[in-house]
Amino acid sequence: MSPTRLTDDEALAFVSDWPDDLPELALALRKVVFNAAPNASEKVAFNGLVYYRADAKYGAIGGNVCGIGVKDGELHLGFIHGAMLPDPQGILQGKGKAKRHTVVHTMRDVRNGAIAKLIRASADYRADA
Repeated sequence: MSPTRLTDDEALAFVSDWPDDLPELALALRKVVFNAAPNASEKVAFNGLVYYRADAKYGAIGGNVCGIGVKDGELHLGFIHGAMLPDPQGILQGKGKAKRHTVVHTMRDVRNGAIAKLIRASADYRADA
């Protein structure tokens, strides 16, 4: 099953009203997600761009890879199953039972290899396994 994704224009239209340089950062982060999780589908959900395994039980939740969104004026890369992911650089934040996120402030953050590793680990994670 090939992934379904937004067009570049659809993604740009969705993020275009985000503050400051967050649209540019979000679109760059989107490319990192596509490279790290090439089989992930993409859609707008939960007030952000969501990446998931379309064949997973419960779709965008059960098969969630990650999501890009804005909270309190900051760009967040969120992982519904983040507490179960290896995070040797300690970039994940949050105290919930499962959900974690990292804040992306700059292009340097986008290029941080730890982010791509988290996305790959999340794409491989199976909540129902």
